[in-house]
Amino acid sequence: MATGRLYFHSPCFDGVASAVLAWDFLEEREGWETPVFRPVSYDVRQTWLETSLGRPAAVVDFLYHPDAGFWADHHLTTFLTTRAREDFEQPARTDRLLIYDQHADSCAGLLWRRLAHDFGHRNARYAELVQWAEKIDAARYVSVEEAIASSAPALRLSLGFALGQTEHYVETLVRELRTKPLEVVADLPEPSNRFKRARDLVELGLDHFKRSAHLESDGIVVFDVDGQGAIISRYAPYRFFPDARYSAGIVRWPGGARITAMRNPWREFPSVPLGRLAEALGGGGHERVGSIVVRGDRVAEAPSILTRLLGGIREAEKSAPRRPVA
Repeated sequence: MATGRLYFHSPCFDGVASAVLAWDFLEEREGWETPVFRPVSYDVRQTWLETSLGRPAAVVDFLYHPDAGFWADHHLTTFLTTRAREDFEQPARTDRLLIYDQHADSCAGLLWRRLAHDFGHRNARYAELVQWAEKIDAARYVSVEEAIASSAPALRLSLGFALGQTEHYVETLVRELRTKPLEVVADLPEPSNRFKRARDLVELGLDHFKRSAHLESDGIVVFDVDGQGAIISRYAPYRFFPDARYSAGIVRWPGGARITAMRNPWREFPSVPLGRLAEALGGGGHERVGSIVVRGDRVAEAPSILTRLLGGIREAEKSAPRRPVA
């Protein structure tokens, strides 16, 4: 049996769920032993293609890499260069299994469907895990209150990522979720403690956000908020401005900042490609969500990046047809 490296997007519920599905498949069908887990974030974007992954290597819910013998993703911005896309599009090779669909709601859902269709491999144990990955990654919540304040086991696990220092945490979750249901894992000491701490910080973050955001005349919530000592929910804009179309702003912490944009998931209209707009500014994302992280000296550029991101949204909106809101 082979001992490989399994790279997965972190901190991210879909990344964790995808790692569980990939591990199950690679062990049962490809003869892998328990892999070496490699949580990765978009901080490695600039050096990713120059990084040797080792062999065998699998990558899920993350940027395409030619070294990966097994790869699955659904992000619009997964191909960092034209050469990377060309490598993916070359005639199929027997030494690689590559799965991509930019329209999939989640990577876990994509794996769930494709591995069953192409290999007859589907472990019913993970059905609930996949359902929650689809819901969380596509923001298909019933309401903003469910998104922010629900105590469902999957959302408790996901919220724990916001406390930072997640590498050990996400590896633990992958290992535990391989054999245990969501409700059991969510009640383990570390996930339970993280959720309780994070829940209080989310409430504090809502207060920070309310004082730092405003709605502009074109339906975009704009904000610049200090996230130190609090958790700023990405759904906070729609708690206070439920009729907004988009949100875009800056969340700051010591030594860094994240510039984000999101389409209101509770309104129906064609979204501009937020991931593409963020990619042009050094970030990435989905059709409905984009972000750019800056650190160190680049933090001073955050307001300028936000201005350019807002300009991109507004320019793209001019050519996007509007539909009546139901």
